[in-house]
Amino acid sequence: MKNNKRIPYSCQWIDEKDIEAVVSVLKSDFITQGPKVAEFEEKFAKKVGSKYAVAVANGTAGLHLAALALDLKEGDEVITSPISFLATSNAAFYVGAKPIFADIDPKTLCLDVKQVKKKITPKTKAIFPVHFAGQPAALEELSQLCKKHGLYMVEDACHALGAQYKQSMVGDCQYSNMAVFSFHPVKHLATGEGGMVTTNSENLYQKLCDLRSHGMVRDRGRFELNDEGPWCYEMQSLGFNYRMTDMQAALGVSQLEKIDMFVSKRREIANRYIEAFKELKLVRVPEYINDTVNSHHLFIIQLNLRNLNKTRAEIFEALKSEGLGLQIHYIPIPRQPFYKKKGYNYKDYPVAESFYKSTISIPLFPKMTEEEVDYVISIVKKILS
Repeated sequence: MKNNKRIPYSCQWIDEKDIEAVVSVLKSDFITQGPKVAEFEEKFAKKVGSKYAVAVANGTAGLHLAALALDLKEGDEVITSPISFLATSNAAFYVGAKPIFADIDPKTLCLDVKQVKKKITPKTKAIFPVHFAGQPAALEELSQLCKKHGLYMVEDACHALGAQYKQSMVGDCQYSNMAVFSFHPVKHLATGEGGMVTTNSENLYQKLCDLRSHGMVRDRGRFELNDEGPWCYEMQSLGFNYRMTDMQAALGVSQLEKIDMFVSKRREIANRYIEAFKELKLVRVPEYINDTVNSHHLFIIQLNLRNLNKTRAEIFEALKSEGLGLQIHYIPIPRQPFYKKKGYNYKDYPVAESFYKSTISIPLFPKMTEEEVDYVISIVKKILS
């Protein structure tokens, strides 16, 4: 392989069947607000084991709607992870609540339950754990905390479609009120943009459905005012246009048929990396966590910076110059200017900070060839041996 060929850190897998599914919708009567969305929701719920699934415009919209459906508001606090995409904690701000960060566990890179306990106050109303990089958070322990303190739980499962916690599929909501997924092209399942919220609560399901479509109700049995005719609808809450199109849903249905293969390939590549890098003293690889199945949205190496004679930035550039697409997941949210102005201090989360300073995400996606995986391994060893 020539060095000028770039291997992205992630990439979608779209085949002819996916394309045909979208074209079929384009030739139909409905390209949005048609039957494909309901089909995708039904099949997704069945796949993860939840009673209900609500398709939305993206994962961020799903997190926002989950916060709205729980009636979180000004004065409420939501505990979440500083190592996540901005949308997780932003969802609290969207509804006037305040995100409270708890540090991460150095092994799982998810919320540290002991740190969460320290953050619970009378104002705490919910915990939003993040299944980081495909590794499930400690759901049972967090669920016990929620029951003890009367809290809600919303899983940010945007990294974790296909992951498992004990005997539970992530998304079945055995331990939580809701779980939120993303279908951005770098995720396990791609619909361009798009997301899903799963729940086992009929009440939350109805709220999610209403809120994603302007707060409108068309079920005449639920009308609060006089029914003037078949054209009637009522806006009963302040909602948003967070709907998914039938084009996206058709792609989602087709992609969902391949999800087991996608996850299997991700795990296969991750296992090859772990085996190849386990003897490198300058690199730490993800740990296997008992009673969980990591669906490996990302593969993150952590550098042993104390024993390196180069900075993380220099190593990043060296790997990149060899054609590897790289990312950093993530800059801790409290470092962001918006959050700093709100009074957050990233130094309050030393494990997250240490992780951030040492981390690099290397290429991992199902479409990678064996040659590409071998090349990534050889370059990482070359730079870090």
